Amino acid sequence: MAEHHLTTPLSDADVEKLSAGDVVFLSGTIYTGRDAAHKRLVEALDAGQDLPFDVKGAVIYYVGPSPARPGYPIGAAGPTTSYRMDSYAPRLMAEGLKGMIGKGMRAAEVKAAMAARKAVYFGATGGAGALLGLRIKEARVVAYEDLGPEAVRELTVIDFPVLVINDCHGGDLYAVPDLEAALGA
Repeated sequence: MAEHHLTTPLSDADVEKLSAGDVVFLSGTIYTGRDAAHKRLVEALDAGQDLPFDVKGAVIYYVGPSPARPGYPIGAAGPTTSYRMDSYAPRLMAEGLKGMIGKGMRAAEVKAAMAARKAVYFGATGGAGALLGLRIKEARVVAYEDLGPEAVRELTVIDFPVLVINDCHGGDLYAVPDLEAALGA
């Protein structure tokens, strides 16, 4: 396991050097989006429309942040369960998406798309939304404002801490070759 400091947008070379279990500190711009926003993004692509942000090299954080307290750009920003975006993620990776941040396991089709498109799935610590929010220095809605907390936001982050769950080489931090043996059963 290694530690990396990466700045977005991510390149193929950035993603290729990552392995499941690596700790990554992201800086730069990331975007937010949950299932309702993902549905609209894919519908826009299907209709031949431009997306509200450049998806090439982008990282999407699966989060619906709480309202900002006075003096802060955003409230608590903890990850949401990622499987709800699984039906949309391969299409966005085909358009150049390089990273996704959430919690929980991903479908086999998503992991296959990560390998084919050189993308990575990062895990953020659930229950630490208030602390993660402190790593966000700017936040602004860029699309689908009517979705409220689930609107697409552009976030400026500095050393946002994540863990590589699924790498582009097929590595899976959640995979246990023999679960019964690992549990001593």
